[in-house]
Amino acid sequence: MTAVCPGSFDPITMGHMDIITRAASQFDEVTVLVTGNPHKSSGMFSIDERKELIREAVSHLTNVRVDHWAGLLVDYTTANNVNVLVKGLRTSLDYEYELPMAQMNRRLTGIDTMFLMTDPKYGYISSTLCKEVTTYGGDVSEMLPANVNLAMQKKMTQLHSQQD
Repeated sequence: MTAVCPGSFDPITMGHMDIITRAASQFDEVTVLVTGNPHKSSGMFSIDERKELIREAVSHLTNVRVDHWAGLLVDYTTANNVNVLVKGLRTSLDYEYELPMAQMNRRLTGIDTMFLMTDPKYGYISSTLCKEVTTYGGDVSEMLPANVNLAMQKKMTQLHSQQD
């Protein structure tokens, strides 16, 4: 069976890695699908940068690949014969956000969504929070894969040098 873990991953965090690693142990193939419009420049990292950072972070997982999609998620899953969507949940707020999408996806194509509870040690981590803390000089090194932390530090250095 094949699964997709969709998300913006700007950037990928240890919480994401937890979900992806657990999904990889349960499915024959897992695709980490970076969603979003590649022509938009919103976000810290471009789609291509995100994909490369994810590839590096998951390189030890032999059944995980990385792709991107800017359209309707169920169109991707149908075109690629995906059996299940895998989503991580940190809190009930995530569930409230994800439930209607899971139900709509099921209604549109019959695809199921599997919810995995994030390990509590990662429950407070979000990409947005990591970016904000990094922007103000905080240390998020334990919340991100090492390659991603390094890339964020480089981005911050570039941004600060452009502002000076």
